[in-house]
Amino acid sequence: MKVSALTGKNNYFEDFTVGEVLRHARGKTVEPLEQVWITNVTMNTAEGHFNEHLMKSSPWGKRLGFGGVTISMCIGLAAQDTAENALMEMGLHKIRLKAPVHHGDTLYCYSEVLEKTDAEQPDAGIVRFKHYGVNQDDKHVFEGERWVLIKRRSHWGDK
Repeated sequence: MKVSALTGKNNYFEDFTVGEVLRHARGKTVEPLEQVWITNVTMNTAEGHFNEHLMKSSPWGKRLGFGGVTISMCIGLAAQDTAENALMEMGLHKIRLKAPVHHGDTLYCYSEVLEKTDAEQPDAGIVRFKHYGVNQDDKHVFEGERWVLIKRRSHWGDK
C-alpha cells in the first residue's frame, strides 16, 4: 500500500491557496488531568494551574490552563488539514495567548494560508500558516504562525 493512500488527497503543497481560511472539523475539551499532568511533568511551578483553593480567590475564580497545552491543542487540531503531508515542521513564530483557557473549555481552530514558497528540494514546498484558537464561546484564545515543509503532489501523490 502506498503511504499516499493513508493521507488526505487535498492537502499537498499545490492545494493550499494564499488567503484561504480553513475551519478545522474537530474541537477538543481541555481535561483537568491533561492540564495538571503536563504542568507537573514540565516542572511548571505556577500554582494557578494546579491549586484550586488559591485560584478561587483570584480574578479568574478557577484554575488556569497551561499555555503550552493551549498551543499544542490548537496546532494539533489544525494538523490533519495542514500537516498530514508534512515532511518537516520548520518553525513557530508570533505565538500569542490571547485569553485564559480553563479546565473544561473546548477549543476549536482555524488556519489561514499566509504564504507559499518553493523549497530547496523539488519534492516539497513551504507553507506559512496563521493559526487561530477559539473557545466554546468563540473567544479568541490563541494565535501563532507556523512554517511547514509539505510534500508536492507531483512527486508524492498517486500518478
